[in-house]
Amino acid sequence: MNKITTLLLGLFFSLSFGQAPAGYYNGTAGLTGQALKTKLSAIITAGAQDNGYNGLYDAYPKTDTDSFYENDGTVLDMYSENPTGPDPYNYQHGKKKCGNYSSEGDCYNREHVVPQSLFNKKAPMVSDLHHIRPTDGKVNGMRSHYPFAKVDTPSFTSRNGSKVGPSASAGYGGTVFEPIDEFKGDIARMIFYFVTRYENQLASFSNGDILGGSAYPGLQEWELKVLMDWSAADPVSPAEIRRNNASYEIQKNRNPFIDHPEWVQQIWGTKTVDNEAPSAPTNLQVSGTTTASVNLSWTASTDNIAVTNYKVFVNGVFNSNSSATSTKVTGLYQGTTYNFYIIAVDAAGNESVASDTVSATTSVDTEAPTAPTNLTISSVGTNNIAVGWTAAADNVGVVGYDIYVNGVLTGSTTDTETNITALEPATTYSIYIIAKDAAGNSSAQSNLVTATTAAIGTTCGDENFESIPPAASSYTTYNWTSNGIAWMAEDARTDQTINGRAITIRDGSLTALSVPNGIGDLTVTTQLKFGGTPGTLKIFINDVDTQKTIPYSSTVTTTTVTGINVEGPVEIKLVNTTAKNRVAIDDMSWTCFTTMGTSDNSTSNENLVLSPNPVTNSIVRVSGVSGLSKIATVQIFDYSGKMVQIVPEPFRNSSTITLKNLPKGVYILKAGKHSAKFMVK
Repeated sequence: MNKITTLLLGLFFSLSFGQAPAGYYNGTAGLTGQALKTKLSAIITAGAQDNGYNGLYDAYPKTDTDSFYENDGTVLDMYSENPTGPDPYNYQHGKKKCGNYSSEGDCYNREHVVPQSLFNKKAPMVSDLHHIRPTDGKVNGMRSHYPFAKVDTPSFTSRNGSKVGPSASAGYGGTVFEPIDEFKGDIARMIFYFVTRYENQLASFSNGDILGGSAYPGLQEWELKVLMDWSAADPVSPAEIRRNNASYEIQKNRNPFIDHPEWVQQIWGTKTVDNEAPSAPTNLQVSGTTTASVNLSWTASTDNIAVTNYKVFVNGVFNSNSSATSTKVTGLYQGTTYNFYIIAVDAAGNESVASDTVSATTSVDTEAPTAPTNLTISSVGTNNIAVGWTAAADNVGVVGYDIYVNGVLTGSTTDTETNITALEPATTYSIYIIAKDAAGNSSAQSNLVTATTAAIGTTCGDENFESIPPAASSYTTYNWTSNGIAWMAEDARTDQTINGRAITIRDGSLTALSVPNGIGDLTVTTQLKFGGTPGTLKIFINDVDTQKTIPYSSTVTTTTVTGINVEGPVEIKLVNTTAKNRVAIDDMSWTCFTTMGTSDNSTSNENLVLSPNPVTNSIVRVSGVSGLSKIATVQIFDYSGKMVQIVPEPFRNSSTITLKNLPKGVYILKAGKHSAKFMVK
């Protein structure tokens, strides 16, 4: 049985870790610097397929499944993965997609490592699999659009150790995001891919304190230094190699810096010739085993310049990299014998001969944990149910709990409580919990509880800002949760009042993250503080400018903005349009999305007619309704209800609308009180 398991494991690795097809990188030999970068740009752009934004979720089971840490088939999330122990929570592919979140573990979504705001959400960047990873919604929201760098004093730390806070990296003093060491190289190589593939478009992108605005080097000097250090310290992993291969099958292009990590130095580093390989590692030893892991240590190699990392091989197949002279090989099967050896690598990619081989057998644990007890419901909302339970016991140790909703596994956690989100309103759900140990043994199920989510009311959100962080006069980024909604205020202070406590923004914004059930009308109370001139707050929904505003002045003013009407979940952002004005915001509330009827393009004078339909050249002609010239705005929604384009004064000079890079799919065009469906082909 163990020999069969070992054979299958070796077969899995051999299938997963293929390299680029023969000839893929033809023409790169002898190139360095800008010439190599430009040649790679042409290679990875030619033939690349855009599978659309929704295609990302379809791709993730192939590209981002955990087969390397817990090896449990869950979503591999850089922002929650614990590479040396149990994950704080897990996601099943296709379950608990965001969705509303207020805490970590509520749902997962699509994280653009290069923020989509920098390229205005345009295709193909917005759906390029090579720089968009599935991550926890809460941590993704906290990362926001910040550059990647080392954090000084964190204002937020995720449960796997990712951080938000002021930069400790030379050359930049703003707010940054720092992932854990395990994924710093992954992120660096994704950004190197982006600035290489899209080098000809960088001049038209916003820099976001990340991008360089020109084809070469393509990055801000300070960020380039950070990413080069991260790439060297965290070499290419098996998970990256498998992801690159799977992405190639789906998107038909590759990340060259995973196939050839030495190209990072050849393009952006000091060009030196080094043909001397390191010496072989010696004294390889097994220092400990568990049911699923083996600890290894060895004596360092030497090199004429420097050893950058060590490759770890399991049963003759590459398993992982280590920058130290020890490592923990995880994801193994219990009661199985494995053979290990090590190879040293320098910065030029030269590899040593292999170390001696050592063998180790993982231990066996067949005892299941006890069942969790006292499962109870702590709160119920319109789209969430919070539950808690008494911990299970195990002879070795419980590593997590699986959450089942209506008999279907929807997620997991290491806590003894969880908030189950993305549920339907006015619906009854049955819930039970199962405990797991490190060997994969599962307990019997806990007691079963049932609850019915609340129906949607008229008011979908009501925030009085009484639960914002403690009063402070310093301007920074603040995060808090209230009434099930996660909030973020940038360049803000928390010591001002209107009708009680208020949040005050300066050159920043206030954002309600992942609001369920959409938005209809919005009501906000404002007041200008500390002098300045009257101005307005712009309203963005899902990062799309609604062309609607909220006025403010030194007089306390309550404003209701009607007709926003975007289906949820949505992100509501208020942005100050006048630099240095300090605007206090209080008593913010909004109504739910109101279902939008659509006509089927009949020829009646009371119905919109869109032609051609399907659209093939980005131009839509609108007719069938009188008074088009009086319509103030046209809104275009995708078929999930997300607003993807807004056109002010659309029919001032013609009866046509120009679509902005909409991928293939079905859309709704709303003009005044009328709306109609159309398709982009």
